[in-house]
Amino acid sequence: MAGGFAGGGSGGGDYEGKVTSFVIMTCLVAATGGLLFGYDIGISGGVTSMDEFLLKFFPNVYHKEKALKAGGNQYCKFDDHLLQLFTSSLYLAALVASFAASITTKAFGRKISMLVGGLIFLVGAVLNGAAMNLAALIIGRLLLGIGIGYANQAVPVYLSEMAPPKLRGALNVCFQMAVTLGILVANLVNYGTAKMAKNGWRVSLVLAAVPAIIMTVGAVFLPDTPNSLIDRGQKEKAKSMLQKIRGTNNVDNEFEDLIIASDMSKQVQNPWGNIMKPRYRPQLTVAVLIPFFQQLTGINVIMFYAPVLFKTLGFGDGASLMTAVITGLVNVVATLVSIFTVDKYGRRCLFLFGGSLMLVCQIAIGTIIASVFGQDGLGTFSPALGNVTVALICIYVAAFAWSWGPLGWLVPSEVLPMEIRSAGQSITVSVNMFFTFVIGQLFLTMLCEMKFGLFFFFAAFVLAMTLFIFFFLPETKGIPIEEVNRIWKSNWFWKRYMPDDDHPNTNV
Repeated sequence: MAGGFAGGGSGGGDYEGKVTSFVIMTCLVAATGGLLFGYDIGISGGVTSMDEFLLKFFPNVYHKEKALKAGGNQYCKFDDHLLQLFTSSLYLAALVASFAASITTKAFGRKISMLVGGLIFLVGAVLNGAAMNLAALIIGRLLLGIGIGYANQAVPVYLSEMAPPKLRGALNVCFQMAVTLGILVANLVNYGTAKMAKNGWRVSLVLAAVPAIIMTVGAVFLPDTPNSLIDRGQKEKAKSMLQKIRGTNNVDNEFEDLIIASDMSKQVQNPWGNIMKPRYRPQLTVAVLIPFFQQLTGINVIMFYAPVLFKTLGFGDGASLMTAVITGLVNVVATLVSIFTVDKYGRRCLFLFGGSLMLVCQIAIGTIIASVFGQDGLGTFSPALGNVTVALICIYVAAFAWSWGPLGWLVPSEVLPMEIRSAGQSITVSVNMFFTFVIGQLFLTMLCEMKFGLFFFFAAFVLAMTLFIFFFLPETKGIPIEEVNRIWKSNWFWKRYMPDDDHPNTNV
C-alpha cells in the first residue's frame, strides 16, 4: 500500500465506485506511451537487415553478409559493435533519462513527464529519418532513448494510480499491449519499406514520429492522478478527480487513505536513501530483479534482431521480415490473453506458466540450432525444420507476452508505496534499460562466440526467474494500491523485514 497504511477509513480498501468510461479512456490514452517503446524495438531489427541501410552506414557488415551467403560461419554474419550500438545506444540514454524523469514525475506530475518524453522522442525520430552520417544517426537514437526513459517511468505509475483495484492489472497491461502493437506496426512498416527502391529505411525511422505525436497530444489532455495532485498539495482538485474516475461522490474512504499515504510519504525526505532501508527490501528486490530477469529471458534477441536472426538461420530477405511480422502478431494476440486473465488468475499464475513454457522453448530451439549448425556454423535449415523453429519461437514469444512482458512493468509499479514510488519506478526502468542495452550491444557478438549455447544461456535465466517468482513473490491481484504493503507479511522470507507497525519510520 501507498504509505504503509493498512485498512484506514475504508476498512481494508473495499472502496465504493464503478469502472467508468472516463478512467478507461484516460488509461488507454496514457498507455499509448508504450507505442514509442514498441515501435522502436520493432523497427531497429528490420532496418539493420536492409541492404541500403547497411551499405550506407555499415559497409563492412554489408560485404561480410554477402560473402557469407556463399558459405561460412553463419553465427558471425552480423557481428559488428557499431551496428549493435545503433540498437543499444537508445537504451543507455533511456537509463540515464529515467532518473531525471523521476524528479519531473514527482515535482510536476505524471502527465508532464509523458509530454516531455513525447516531444524529445519526436525530435529524435525526425533526426534519425534525415541522418546523413553515423554520428547523426546515433544522436537521434539517444534522443529517442531520453523520450522512452520519460515515458516508461511515468506511464506505468500513472496507470496504477488511475485504475480501480479490480481492473488495475488489465488497465496496466494496456501499456504492454501498446508496446506489442508498436512492435507489430514496426514489423509491417519494415516489410513494406524494404520493397522500396530507395530510402525505405528513412521512411521506417521517421515514422517513429507518429506514436510520439499521439502520446504528446494525448498527454496535453490527460488529467493528473489523484495521488499526484495530493502529493503537490491540490487536495480539492484531487478529490474532484477521484470522484470523476470512480463515478461516485462517495469517495471519502479512499480519499482518506490517499491523504494518509501522501502525508506519510512527505515524512520521507530522501526516497533514494529510504528505499535502501530494511523495511523496503522486498520492494527494492522486486524493482531490481523483475526487470533484470525480464531482459535475461532473451526476448529482445527476437524483438530487436528477429529479421537478422532469421537471415542468420538461412531465411531470405522477404521471408525474414515476414517471419518477424508473424512473431509480432503472436505478441499482440498473446498480450490480449494477459489483459483478460491477469485480474482473474493473478500475477503468480501467469508468471509461472509463462516461464515454464519459455524454458521448454529455449531448450528446444537451442537443440535444433545445434543439430543444424553445430560448432562451425556451416549447416543449412531444411524448410520443415525451419518451420518448426519458427513455431517454437512464436510459442516462446506468446508465453512471454502473457507473462513476463506485461507483468514485468505491472508488478514493480503496484508494489511500491508512495513514499518511494518515483524512486522505485526509476530503478525498475533503469535496470530494464541497462540490461536491454547490454543485450542489444552484445547479442550478435555472443551469438558469434557462444553459437547455439546462447539459447541454453538464456534458458538458465528463465529457470532462475521462474523459481524466484515461486518462492519470493506474493500475489497482488485485487489488492488496493494503498494497501499492497501487507502482502509481504504473508511471505515466508520477506516477513522478517516487515516491522510490527504499518507506518514507515523515517528514522529507521
